[in-house]
Amino acid sequence: MAFPPSFMDELVARNPIEEVVGQYVHLKRSGANLFGLCPFHGEKTASFSVAPDKGIYYCFGCHKGGSVVNFMMEIEGLSYPDAVRALAKRAGMEVPEDEQYQSRYRQQERLWALSKEAARYFHSQLYSPAGAEGLAYAQKRGMTPGILTKFGIGFAPNSWNGLVDAMKAKGYTEQELKDAGLVSEKGGRIYDRFRNRLMFPIIDVRGNVIGFGGRVMDDSTPKYLNSPETLIFNKRKNLFALNLAKKSKLGYLILVEGYMDAIALYQYGFDCAVASLGTSLTQEHAVLLSRYTEQVYLIYDADQAGQNATRRAIPMLEQAGIRIKVLKIPDAKDPDEFLKKFGAERFQLLLQESTNRVEFQLAAIGSKYNLAVDEEKIRYVQECAQLICTLDSSVKREVYSGRVAEAAKITMDAMKLEVDKAFRRRVAQEKKRQEKIDLAPMKALQPKDRSIRYDNMRSAMAEEGILCQVLRDPSLMDSLGRLTPESFSVPLLGRVFAQLLNRHRQGLEVQLGVLDDITPEEMAHLTGVLQRHQGPVNEKAFRDCIRTVLTERQEKAVSSDEDLLALRNKLKESKGTKI
Repeated sequence: MAFPPSFMDELVARNPIEEVVGQYVHLKRSGANLFGLCPFHGEKTASFSVAPDKGIYYCFGCHKGGSVVNFMMEIEGLSYPDAVRALAKRAGMEVPEDEQYQSRYRQQERLWALSKEAARYFHSQLYSPAGAEGLAYAQKRGMTPGILTKFGIGFAPNSWNGLVDAMKAKGYTEQELKDAGLVSEKGGRIYDRFRNRLMFPIIDVRGNVIGFGGRVMDDSTPKYLNSPETLIFNKRKNLFALNLAKKSKLGYLILVEGYMDAIALYQYGFDCAVASLGTSLTQEHAVLLSRYTEQVYLIYDADQAGQNATRRAIPMLEQAGIRIKVLKIPDAKDPDEFLKKFGAERFQLLLQESTNRVEFQLAAIGSKYNLAVDEEKIRYVQECAQLICTLDSSVKREVYSGRVAEAAKITMDAMKLEVDKAFRRRVAQEKKRQEKIDLAPMKALQPKDRSIRYDNMRSAMAEEGILCQVLRDPSLMDSLGRLTPESFSVPLLGRVFAQLLNRHRQGLEVQLGVLDDITPEEMAHLTGVLQRHQGPVNEKAFRDCIRTVLTERQEKAVSSDEDLLALRNKLKESKGTKI
């Protein structure tokens, strides 16, 4: 939806981008801009830039960028109207809303409220006669009354319509119950989705109940039943107990497989445990974790599935700039059992003795080969060398090379040669990739988003220059000569220029952050353009850009006329040809 220009000007002014971004990213000033680790992709060096004077952010790694509104959309997974509403709330402003927006946001708010009421219902049932079995099971698993309250744990009675009737009595409709994922449907009739299960509310980092996980109390299947994807629940973008763990002062987070493990750790004083929601770790999870910590302890089950999950998680967490430690649980199947057997102090020792990701990966490689067989020993050394050559420190490379050499019973010199060979091969591959990029400069200048194409590169570069100059000095739009938005060869750039020109003529703010009808992909491209064309205002360069755009358009028009004339002549010739 479109908001009044004057409202958007005030919204952007009262939400300085460096302050909003600074709530999610640790920023350090470098000259006029601020830099930090990108919250949208994994990286170890800061390539995420915030330009307070321009009101934009841009990542030189993943090429995402835009205004403060775009940042809120991306970081919180919000629609454009919802991002505007969130910023308005932050600044204490009232949002001029149309009916369509009000309807969508009301639906979201109703689902949050319904989910919260459902959580209260389940929690109350835990202490009712119908929940006696669930309460006994929770107590057997060592959950104290305080923990049951802290996590809002409840019980779904073995009933087909207990929740349905309770929520209808509070004014919620059957459609809302379906939209919240609380019911199933068969033959046109709805019934409770969760029955005879211990219930775990899933709460997002803002404190909203967005879904549920239900656990059986015997060996029946499925062991856990989670809410389906809904308007308010996306299991790829949320983690169980992160709403509590983000407040931890321990300085790290512990990633476990199940809700019970996370709760047990919390009860024993480790208030920093989180669990995924019935899915493998995703890149979205890794980026989410990186907002709250730089150190993660991975504690997955010791079975093959758990080890495979650990191997998959390591590169995702590393890409998000997170340091990883892998913890193995001895004499117990999971953290919950270990804590009950040995207590918190022994678990703290396990954390201190945990291996880093390189040690874990080398051990995993070692488990694949029989080092008593020469052929397998050679493959073991070669695979280890490929891993070691990626390490960013010569000291690390030497230490781990020594361990592999010792395990394989070869000399250190031989291992170093193998690592050097792997390193040279890796450098050569990277150089080859870079050469391909360097040999295709025109391709490199094309927008990353395929929906935006530059058919006339010379004109497009000049059009970019014009936009960047007027964004730095809007007064240049008083001397455009014959240049109009229709002169632009790139529709997006012409559309943006038209909006900027219109705002300038109305005396409104001329900046990217207040433009209407610009998609996130288009905004990312525009901020990238602005970052590429740095430097002070240059009136001569501005006039040259205008001249180039007008000349290219004129040549295109002449070319079109010539093509039309040639076509007309061909038609005349064909009429005079006898068949």
